[in-house]
Amino acid sequence: MGSNDASRIVVAHDYFTQRGGAERVALELAGQLHAERVVTAVYRPELTFDRARDFEVRELRSRILKPFGSDPRRALPVLAGVWSSQEPVEADAVVCSSSGWAHGLPVAAGTRKIVYCHNPARWLYQSDDYTTSTGFAARAAIAVFGPRLRKWDAAAARSADVYVANSTSVARRIREVYGIEAEVVHPPVSVDVDGPQEPVPGVEPGFFLTVARPRGYKGTEVLRDAFARMPRERLVVVGADVPAPVPDNVATLGFVPEAQLRWLYAHARALVSVSHEDFGLTPVEANAFGTPALVLRAGGFLDSTAEGVSGTFIEDDTPTAVIDAVTDFEDDFDRAAVLAHAARFSPEVFGDRMRRIAGA
Repeated sequence: MGSNDASRIVVAHDYFTQRGGAERVALELAGQLHAERVVTAVYRPELTFDRARDFEVRELRSRILKPFGSDPRRALPVLAGVWSSQEPVEADAVVCSSSGWAHGLPVAAGTRKIVYCHNPARWLYQSDDYTTSTGFAARAAIAVFGPRLRKWDAAAARSADVYVANSTSVARRIREVYGIEAEVVHPPVSVDVDGPQEPVPGVEPGFFLTVARPRGYKGTEVLRDAFARMPRERLVVVGADVPAPVPDNVATLGFVPEAQLRWLYAHARALVSVSHEDFGLTPVEANAFGTPALVLRAGGFLDSTAEGVSGTFIEDDTPTAVIDAVTDFEDDFDRAAVLAHAARFSPEVFGDRMRRIAGA
């Protein structure tokens, strides 16, 4: 398929039931590739980004998923069959935004299948990490169905014409798990830096900020314990749960509107995170507002953070390491250099690379 304005592109994404980095990337893919539609296992408009409403989003045809409501993780044993049983999609190309499920979508003969992989399925290959917040039922399901799901997952990966990884860390995992060499295309900053900003009541500038989904592998407990021992510093937590007891200098905001998130990014002293990320988009989002990052020296953060330019590293995921990094943190980053680093991850750069790969 050559470059053609009339190319028919379909984007598939695991599920739209949360406001996370993968959802942002899937929607950016749909926009940059001018997708004629987006397909997903479960779509809950009220639980994901408003931008999803800009596209024709179709749920997979399945009655099996309805009892699981807005948490498809509970449907883990049946999701593989649901994706595989769909009618093959006819298009010039199908781009699957996948953390384990969407790459199983069948495509018609002559349709190119491109997988943008956020990470090989956590529940199969990093299950102890993933099931921290899902409990006994999820662990039991993985123990029983894991071997069969790994076989399905490997076949789904091999069905792709092109595999793309969001970071060098994920590309390495793809090589280890599937034996596939993946091209690395970093995800873009999708936060509109020029959009309106709304101050958060009760929050004064100069805080440390962490932004994460409510999952067990995001490290908020470590940050809580660290800031409990630094009463003069302030931490603002967006999105993620913070286990009790929460210190007085830690503010938990839950979900915030985009205008408030922009204000938080712009007025933070630094973005801080000790989560083990596949890429680590939040430091780049903070950088786009000129705010440096203080992140774990591991995983995708090694791609998304340039030491001494856009931020600095925390040596390990312990409260002591966080305290050391915060104590040593200097507010002397060159704002122009931070912004220039973020520009490397612009939607335009991402779109150009993905259009080339998709032939759109």
